[in-house]
Amino acid sequence: MAAATQTIHSAAEPGIKSTQRLDSVVRKPILDLRGRVHAYELLFRRDLDGIAVEKNLLETAAHFNLEKPSELKKLTGKLTAFVRCPVEALSEQLAQVLPASLTVLEIGPCHEFSPEQAAICLQLKSLGFRFAVNDPCAESKHETLAEFADYIKVDFDKTTAEMRLGLLKELQHPPITMLANGVHTHADFEEARREGFLLFEGYYFCEPVAMRNRRPPVNQMLRLDILKALQQHPMNLPKVSQLVKRDGPITFQLLRLVNSPMWGMRQNVESIEVALVAIGESAFRRIVTLAIAGELNGDQPAELLSLAITRGHICEAMASKRGLDPFGQYLLGLLSLLPAMQG
Repeated sequence: MAAATQTIHSAAEPGIKSTQRLDSVVRKPILDLRGRVHAYELLFRRDLDGIAVEKNLLETAAHFNLEKPSELKKLTGKLTAFVRCPVEALSEQLAQVLPASLTVLEIGPCHEFSPEQAAICLQLKSLGFRFAVNDPCAESKHETLAEFADYIKVDFDKTTAEMRLGLLKELQHPPITMLANGVHTHADFEEARREGFLLFEGYYFCEPVAMRNRRPPVNQMLRLDILKALQQHPMNLPKVSQLVKRDGPITFQLLRLVNSPMWGMRQNVESIEVALVAIGESAFRRIVTLAIAGELNGDQPAELLSLAITRGHICEAMASKRGLDPFGQYLLGLLSLLPAMQG
């Protein structure tokens, strides 16, 4: 399940041993109905002797320079960031250290908003901030929430279908968007979609779907054969070339990448053999592997492929410390989500 979160930045404070105190950012994708990433929820943590402790908003922003839009964009790929905002951060207006245009402040859960706090939220909205209210309870003043809430987050693990439908009926109207949190299975996703939720957060998108046993399509078996041949040292050039030629989509993607401005070829490369010689074995391995991974991912959410590539980079970085083959470990990480890619 932890595969649906990514630790994308960490740093030890000066003068403090990294094994004792480590600051990290974990991002959780929030997907829409079509499986596209709508935003990331950012969780800021400090590791104290092996125990993860959430940091406060002001300390987090200062540590990661999040008051700069460019720094926040590095964490979210220019998408919106959902950031948890405690009540005291609202009262003391600490949230203003974050760039308003990129930030959704998460407040709650189940908090009775005083008139003063509601006024502060409206003031922050005037500056460009958006708000997500976590799990509004039955006693919450829904008319107050409707004044400033842009998103309502409902926890699927803690609510019944009847409770969710009641909230949807009362709060689902523009511009409020309903977000289902804790969607951990495809069954949860289908139910949330039927109920009327538009955004989804959880582990469902990287969990394989149970289905009837079947043999993989022929072209996928061919791609696995290509990956196997790429792992050989030295690489059997004629064998790899022939295998790649038999896969039309991979050949097309490979030649398109080689002929892109990134490689600066003086003339068009029109054959697999020339491409291999022109860019070298190492680059050839990586390009073909990424092309195959993209094809294997099919119509699954692109975030799934992003997670797989991140795993590949982590395994590759660890390989040198273990005396292992970097490309083999990269491939191991990349294909660790193959069951989910293939359903």
